Amino acid sequence: MINNFFNKSLISIESLTKQDIYFLFSKTDQMLRLVKKNGGDERLKGKIMAALFYEPSSRTFSSFITAMQRLGGGIIPLNGMKNTSVDKGETLADTARVFSSYADIIILRHNDVGSAEKVAKYASVPVINAGDGIGEHPTQALLDAYTLSKHFRSFRDLTVGLIGDLLYGRTVHSLLRVLLKLGVKKFVLISPSSLRMPKELIVKLKKESVYFKETVFFDEEIDNLDVIYMTRVQKERFRNLSDYEKVKGIYTLDKNLSKKVKKTAVIMHPLPRVVEIDESIDMDKRALYFSEQMKNGMYVRMALLDLILNKQ
Repeated sequence: MINNFFNKSLISIESLTKQDIYFLFSKTDQMLRLVKKNGGDERLKGKIMAALFYEPSSRTFSSFITAMQRLGGGIIPLNGMKNTSVDKGETLADTARVFSSYADIIILRHNDVGSAEKVAKYASVPVINAGDGIGEHPTQALLDAYTLSKHFRSFRDLTVGLIGDLLYGRTVHSLLRVLLKLGVKKFVLISPSSLRMPKELIVKLKKESVYFKETVFFDEEIDNLDVIYMTRVQKERFRNLSDYEKVKGIYTLDKNLSKKVKKTAVIMHPLPRVVEIDESIDMDKRALYFSEQMKNGMYVRMALLDLILNKQ
C-alpha cells in the first residue's frame, strides 16, 4: 500500500481515509513488536523533532518524546513554552518558521482552535496536531481506535458511548470522526445539557445516516454500551469556576455502577482522570486506560513519525 503519510502534516482526522488508518495500524503493530524485541532502532537517526507544547501535557508530550528517541531521532522538547521568544510576543507564524529551520517535524499543542493548521501553513516541515484548544486531538483518537481494534473484530456492530464533556473535549471530537470512518453505526452521547457535542458534529452524524442519541442519563444507558469512553470536564475551558463546579462530578463510573457494564464491553479514558472513574475500577479487566491506551499511544506515535519522515 502507498504511504500517504509521507512528508504530510496531520492536523485533522478528516484528512485520513479508512485505508490510511488501517495502514497506520499495521505499522503500529510493527512498532510494538520492535520495542518488545529490541527496544527500538535507528531508522530516524539524523532527524529532529520539535515538540512545542503551549498547554500542559504529560502523556502526549512524553510519548512523542519517547517515540522519537526509540527510533533514534533527536528532540527539541518545549513543554509550556516558557522562557522562549513566545514570552517576548513571537507569533505562531514566526515560531513555525524558526523551528522549521531546526527540526524535520513539529509537534504542536496550543490553546487556540486552528493553531496547528496555521503553523502548518507557515512551516516548511510536517506538523502534527497534538491538540488545538477545543478542536481536535487526532493522535489520541488514533491510539483509541487502534486499542479498540484489538478487542473487536468489527467496528460496525459497536454501540459507542461518549460520556462527559462533549463540548470542550477535543478527544471525543476526533474520536467520533475516526470511528465514523471505521464504520461505527451507533453512538450514545451522554453529557450535561450545557456540554453537548458541537452542532457541526451532530450535523455530521446526521449526514452519515448513523444512529445517535443525546441524553443526560448515564445510568440508563450503560448496560447497552460496548465502549464506555469517559472524559473529564475541561476545567481550563470555563471562564466561571462556579459553572465548572456544577458539572465536574456529574458522571462517575464506580464499582456499583460497573456491575451493569457488559462483560464484553471496554472502559476507556483519554486521561488525566479527575472523578470520572473510581480507582476501584482500575483493576477491572475491561478497563483499558492504563493497561493499553497509554502504551499504545507511544506505538501509534512511533508509527506516525516513521511514516511521515520515511518514504518507506
